Amino acid sequence: MKNNTLGSLTWTRLMRFSNLSNQLSNEFLKRFELTTAQFDVLAQIYYYQPLTQSELAEKILVTQGGISRMLARLEQDGYIVRKQEWKTKTIMLSEKGRIAIERALPAQTAFQSSLFDNALSREELKELYRLLTKLHRGSSKIRL
Repeated sequence: MKNNTLGSLTWTRLMRFSNLSNQLSNEFLKRFELTTAQFDVLAQIYYYQPLTQSELAEKILVTQGGISRMLARLEQDGYIVRKQEWKTKTIMLSEKGRIAIERALPAQTAFQSSLFDNALSREELKELYRLLTKLHRGSSKIRL
């Protein structure tokens, strides 16, 4: 650890927290019969529908191939419907999908908030949010 930079140690800590948060969320969302990835997709569709597959892929951290498989599964399970309008195929929630996300969304939001609220003061949380926003903006300008 002595050869690591503060930046690399911070990145490692962020990754560990992110992985733990996803594991806990996957366990929590089992009661709604959803994974965190499915929850994210349904929530994005809920807020922005109707939207195309490309628009959806931009909003979540999944590859085009991954989103195609996930949407096929969500459609098969009755959570979404896809409509073809001339050359454009749009995605919307089905009634089952709307009910599922409206049940899961407040519970998952409270659960995720509790991970922060139990560890940080309100001021610390505001500062963390400010710093992560600054980091995100700065990192999004990097081109490889």
